[in-house]
Amino acid sequence: MKTLFLGRNIARDIADWMMSQGEEVIYREDKITADDVKELSPDFIISYNYKYIISKEIIDCVKGKAINLHISFLPYNRGSHPNIWSFLEATPKGVTIHYVNEGIDTGDIIVQKEVFIDEDKETLKSSYEILHREIRALFKENWDKIKNSEIVPITQMGGGLHYKRESIKFEPFLKEKGWDTPIREFKELYQRKSEFQKS
Repeated sequence: MKTLFLGRNIARDIADWMMSQGEEVIYREDKITADDVKELSPDFIISYNYKYIISKEIIDCVKGKAINLHISFLPYNRGSHPNIWSFLEATPKGVTIHYVNEGIDTGDIIVQKEVFIDEDKETLKSSYEILHREIRALFKENWDKIKNSEIVPITQMGGGLHYKRESIKFEPFLKEKGWDTPIREFKELYQRKSEFQKS
């Protein structure tokens, strides 16, 4: 089976692991088109940390066999900065592998794992790293079952979506320490501003 792997940065680790397992993998970080996919003729598409939208036309090229690795406990926190919003909105933290459809992180859930993150000890950066370790481990544990369609997917219900442009709401609290800001401190700063705006 030929897999087209769409990703960037840390995603390369998974693509390399797949190749070490004897999988035929084409790794791309650039924006692909349906014509690219038709030319490459993959049987399966994997998206992980990929910054471009995958169109319905591309999904149709592999007859729906396209999955995404997302660092949230779907259906919570679809879209951008899922770990940050999970803290600000007190929603479950976790990782999810799901089918790709026309929506943003709305496809049927294949497998997921809830992850505990100690908000008194971790920073935004370390929480991000924890979630990425967990999603990579979850993928490696389940890849054989996923590619052989041995897992019955679950339809998503409820949840929420955040766009990248919404990061303007929390960017002021990252100016001093950036992503090394402790989670507890970040939440307190954000909540203090929210309460001030309400008064």
